[in-house]
Amino acid sequence: MGGKADLHMHTIHSDGVLTTRELMERAKNVGLTTISITDHDNTGALDEAFRLGAELGIDVITGLELSAALDEYDIHILGYLFDHTHPGLQEYLALYRQERLKRAERIVEKLNELNIPLKLETVLEHAGAGSVGRPHIANALLEKGLTGTYHEAFFKYIGYGKPAYEKKYQVSPREAIELIATAGGVSIIAHPGNMLEERVMVSLIKQGVDGIEVVHPSHTPERTVYYRGIANEYFLLTSGGSDFHGGRKNDHDVFGKYFISDEEVAVMRRRLS
Repeated sequence: MGGKADLHMHTIHSDGVLTTRELMERAKNVGLTTISITDHDNTGALDEAFRLGAELGIDVITGLELSAALDEYDIHILGYLFDHTHPGLQEYLALYRQERLKRAERIVEKLNELNIPLKLETVLEHAGAGSVGRPHIANALLEKGLTGTYHEAFFKYIGYGKPAYEKKYQVSPREAIELIATAGGVSIIAHPGNMLEERVMVSLIKQGVDGIEVVHPSHTPERTVYYRGIANEYFLLTSGGSDFHGGRKNDHDVFGKYFISDEEVAVMRRRLS
């Protein structure tokens, strides 16, 4: 039997709950043989992940999740097998994290204008060393008793179209794809089943994306077959994973259940060579 590869998961370096070690030990316990930590706009977990991979007998490949915008769509692009020390990549990620901070500041200001007394310092405590985002704001609101639940924070205040919503800084898919390619990696359309019409998929393929995330908790078995068909039609790579956040997004039971084969990872490597 071949190995199990989960190429989509998050740590405290973005909007996950677990430390790198906690996530890696859990990966070992559920029988994963290959993993990629794909924090949002942040590669801070990777060096430790490589060390722990050697210790635990898990193959670790570099990963990252970038946000992009195409028309009215939020597009997420996963990058794999790139040089995470690449200066151009790190310069971009530093800029993106700074823009994330500015967005958080604007959201907190809007919440304050709504007479919700949240402080930016509380949000940053939740973010820790990671890239600050709306999940940290939602948790800060919950901790201070300013919202009933994590999801209510999005529904009432910070979700798209809500009174404290702020648009995030985004690049075009082509820019994200080129950034990953410049650092020597491959780019994959993340969880297309969440939002993408076929015409948008075709547009991304024309812009040079290397593959599609076919396996994801949001995809039905029929959707998985459908996306594999598109990948085959356009000679694209296939990827997949649990998109595990450590339970923060009601995803307690997905880890170890959504994976691709190690052979699909080998195909990625061969594509680059």
